[in-house]
Amino acid sequence: MFRLLSEQQKIDLFFEPGNFIEGLKYLGLGMLGIFIVVAIIAGVTILLVNVFKDKK
Repeated sequence: MFRLLSEQQKIDLFFEPGNFIEGLKYLGLGMLGIFIVVAIIAGVTILLVNVFKDKK
């Protein structure tokens, strides 16, 4: 099921603070995009409820 990694396939992981800060920018933009989409969906839903409200 699992195979061992050979020397050519070894993955080196390291932490670089500059890359971490750069990644936070993309994280923030992604979260902002999700917030905007949810706000648009909520706005359209509220608009449709008010437009098609029963007028009894």
